[in-house]
Amino acid sequence: MSTRAESAILIGTPQSLSLLSDLLALLPDPPNPVAFVRVEPGAALSLHDPDEAMAPLSQLPALAAAHPGSLAIVSLPGAMRAEQQRVLAMARSHGLRERIIPPLGELLETPPAASGPAPEMDISALIGRTPHGIDRRAVSEVLENRRVLITGAGGSIGSEIARIAATFHPQRLILMERSENALFEIDRQIARLFPRVPRVALLHDIADAEATRRLIGEQRPDVIFHAAAHKHVPLMEDHPAHAVTNNLFGTKSVADAAVAAGCGRFVLISSDKAVNPTSVMGATKRLAEMYIQGLHRRRAAASGSTAFRPTAFSMVRFGNVLGSACSVLPIWSAQLREGGPITVTDPRMTRYFMTIHEAAMLVIQSAAIAPEPEAGVFVLDMGEPVRILDLAARFVRAHGMAPVLSGEAAGELVLAPEPDLPAMAISITGRRPGEKLYEELCYAAEQLRPSGFPGIHCWIGDGAKRIDIDAMVHALDHARRMTDKAHVLHAIRAHVAEMRTLDEADAALDPALSKAA
Repeated sequence: MSTRAESAILIGTPQSLSLLSDLLALLPDPPNPVAFVRVEPGAALSLHDPDEAMAPLSQLPALAAAHPGSLAIVSLPGAMRAEQQRVLAMARSHGLRERIIPPLGELLETPPAASGPAPEMDISALIGRTPHGIDRRAVSEVLENRRVLITGAGGSIGSEIARIAATFHPQRLILMERSENALFEIDRQIARLFPRVPRVALLHDIADAEATRRLIGEQRPDVIFHAAAHKHVPLMEDHPAHAVTNNLFGTKSVADAAVAAGCGRFVLISSDKAVNPTSVMGATKRLAEMYIQGLHRRRAAASGSTAFRPTAFSMVRFGNVLGSACSVLPIWSAQLREGGPITVTDPRMTRYFMTIHEAAMLVIQSAAIAPEPEAGVFVLDMGEPVRILDLAARFVRAHGMAPVLSGEAAGELVLAPEPDLPAMAISITGRRPGEKLYEELCYAAEQLRPSGFPGIHCWIGDGAKRIDIDAMVHALDHARRMTDKAHVLHAIRAHVAEMRTLDEADAALDPALSKAA
């Protein structure tokens, strides 16, 4: 063996270590195995050489100290994802350079289409939630053999709605998306998973009202799920005109086109951030709700004289979706791969959480509920709000590490001693612009009524006074063309009277904070 060979600590199960040792021996200049570490419990077993005994994982720190700078070559089955993350973090924390070599048998058994990242953790268990199901018979009456259009079809919610809707054998699935890559990917997925479902992929920006009316007129959808929106709170604080254009005028564009094409059902996907909003994103989603409510009233009043059947409008509000693009789990996963720390903005912050799949299912389920006279708001059962700091701690533990806080936030989380686990820091970074500490799901004027389907509530009544939607649209159309952000914000606040500052929102839900403020 070359004297320049790197030393390596091989880590795996007894079976994978035996294969790994044989594979490495085939290299022209293989690393020099200085130790074998087993991850699963059991008596120390030997390989080809009786002196090469397998050490338990608890001895890895001592081995790393005895062989500083060595490679830690990890070979564990895909089913041991949590153990693998724990081992990698432990190796990194003790100065080892980690490498991963999957077991050869798994590489041979995995087809190319399924290769890629290992299966993710059970997100439902992470938030302590049992997902609601779906009444397929009721949904079939709405979607089966119908033309179904999804805006924002390449996004996290839109793409999941598309995949679920495809299982109901629609006459045509119409995927509308302005991101070329996102549209290509969801179109590819639907083609592979549901080759018998006719589909149309439309690369289109819904803010282009004239083209939106033309395209929807050509496709004549029976049902529209409007998922396209700007959703990132801090980013929209810096770009209020874009938020107004996409969230209000994009919604208006699609809704007006739905009416013109005689679409039977239009479902707006809204947000809990639209309730007493503190952010531009939340306020523009509230403006979209107000436009839909006004349009629904107008169409209901004129239904006797129109040549088309009136479009039934509804809105679905829900909280944060775990695992969606740029949500906390992908961010934390990237931070974990980079060695940490995991970041949390404020130790007091809570959010309502739901998985992508459950949220999409309940949005589709809401389309089977009889329309309300006032374009009712359907609110998904989000369960109890979860403190972000607690979620971060669960996330770290799910990856085999011990969460550790420092600084002023250290007293916010009581941790049991975990001396056998590598530490992962949780850093408090401070609240970002527009972010509430606590979210709400309804206005005080809205009343709860059962929907008839588990997981969905109907909030009836009006959360705001009836408005002149034409005057609102005219004022905001002028404002969004201004380069002065303050002018745009003033126009938004003029039409969303319930918009609050962060301090006002915090104090309204937690009076103790009004004294601190």
